[in-house]
Amino acid sequence: MTAAEGVDGQASRAGSWRKLAKPGLCLILAAGLCMGALFASPVWSQTIGVPPLAALHLALHLNGQQETAWKAYRDEASAPIRAQERRRAAAQLFPNLSAPQRMDLVEAEMRQELLDLQNQSRALKAFYATLSPEQQRIFNARTLPPPDGRQPGQ
Repeated sequence: MTAAEGVDGQASRAGSWRKLAKPGLCLILAAGLCMGALFASPVWSQTIGVPPLAALHLALHLNGQQETAWKAYRDEASAPIRAQERRRAAAQLFPNLSAPQRMDLVEAEMRQELLDLQNQSRALKAFYATLSPEQQRIFNARTLPPPDGRQPGQ
């Protein structure tokens, strides 16, 4: 019997699920990492003592019309924090759920994360469209994850 087989010699369904879930989950986590980078360590923001999202806001020098789109973007950029809270709540439920119920919960969470990502994308694109070319350059530079691939602040 291999490690991937269960007691009865059957291939583990969990192993099969992990193979299928990884690409989608990786995409969602990568997008969350990019959006979540704005909430990371102030050191990465290059403005000591100012949270990264606030530093980005200051650097952009937005006009009145841009502020409305900024607020919508900022509200959607907090989705990774809400997702973490949902994951913690779901993890507390796992011990009391059957395997099929756990799978249903994971599927529901992934659907919600995709919906969150789509909302973030719409808000980002609407905000980005209001920016001048110089502001877009600043936004692009300030929202790019670190080149070494680590989460900011690690």
